[in-house]
Amino acid sequence: MTATLLAGGLALATSCGTTTTPAERATIPAAQKPPAVSNPVASTPVTDTPAAQDPKPVKPTGDAINVHRIRWTKAKGVSKGKKVQLTWWSGVEPCTVLDRVKVKETRKKVTITLYEGTSPKAKNMSCIMIAVEKTTTVKLKSPLGKRKIVDGAKS
Repeated sequence: MTATLLAGGLALATSCGTTTTPAERATIPAAQKPPAVSNPVASTPVTDTPAAQDPKPVKPTGDAINVHRIRWTKAKGVSKGKKVQLTWWSGVEPCTVLDRVKVKETRKKVTITLYEGTSPKAKNMSCIMIAVEKTTTVKLKSPLGKRKIVDGAKS
C-alpha cells in the first residue's frame, strides 16, 4: 500500500511542470484531454462602489467619554423649517456615538454643533475602522426661515 502511494506521488511530482507542444496536444486522444472549463467570474460585472445606503438615524446618548466636536456634511430644514436634519460620517457604534447636539439660534443664523465620543459599553472592545454615514434631526425654537445654518465644529 505504501509503495503504491509512493509511486503515485512520484508520478504526480514528475508530471508537474511538464509542457506539451501544440503538435503534441493535437495528437492526444479526445478521451484523454481535460474538459474545457468555463469561467463564470469573467462574465460577472464588477463594480467599484458599494450600493448606496441611507444614512443611519441616531439619537444623542449623553453618556459618551472622550467627547469632541465633529463636522457635519449636510444640513437641511425639515418639518416646515421647525427642525434641521444633519448628516455626517462617523465610526461604528458603540465605539463612536453621538453624545449631544448644541443648537444656538440668532436672528440671522442657526449654529449647530455635533459632539461625538465613545460609549462606556465599548470598554475592552475591539473597534473596526469603517465609515458609517449617520443622520440626526434637531428641533428649533423658531422656524428656520431664511436663517443660515452654520457648523459649530468649524469655528
